[in-house]
Amino acid sequence: MADEAERWDERYKTGDLPWDTGKTSAELMRVLAEEKIAPCKALELGCGTGTNSIWLAQQGFDMTALDISPSAIQRARDIASRVAVRFLVADVLAPPRIEDKFSFFFDRGCYHVVRRIDVAGYLRTLDSLTTPGAVGLILAGNAKEAAPPGQGPPSVPEEDIRRELGQLFDIQQLHEFRFTPPPGRNESWLAWSVFVRKRVKE
Repeated sequence: MADEAERWDERYKTGDLPWDTGKTSAELMRVLAEEKIAPCKALELGCGTGTNSIWLAQQGFDMTALDISPSAIQRARDIASRVAVRFLVADVLAPPRIEDKFSFFFDRGCYHVVRRIDVAGYLRTLDSLTTPGAVGLILAGNAKEAAPPGQGPPSVPEEDIRRELGQLFDIQQLHEFRFTPPPGRNESWLAWSVFVRKRVKE
């Protein structure tokens, strides 16, 4: 996905980042508290400038975070400074070899992009990097309120979420919320919050 890497890196270089609020995801904080997810080895897919991974590390999680954009990862490393997060430049569909297996993963907006390219590859990556019974939170655009072309996040119908993610995970919780807009913007796009548990293979 060389073209994809260049496209995303250019957006980080130019600051065209309407998804980057600079604030920890309120939905992530809510789910961690409600589900009582204890600190563990955790993975973030599409971490961007690292806001959520840094917050998770501050809560005691042993964090690894991936993004396809070298510029995003460099900014994340600069912001993290003394916080221990392993930030890696990596294509979610072709990740580097990682010895760790993760008990929790977070995805704010990666799935709804890469599913259009290779949803099977996305699931293979999660299958290879997570432990049996691992839990994860996936935040994605909601097709009930699709954004105009060129605006807002990619949107996903509920039936596609259940069909695609249901190949690997049991969906524990699926509900609607709104993405927090970045500073200076008013758009608050409708989204899905999908809390999943990986099936244990018999």
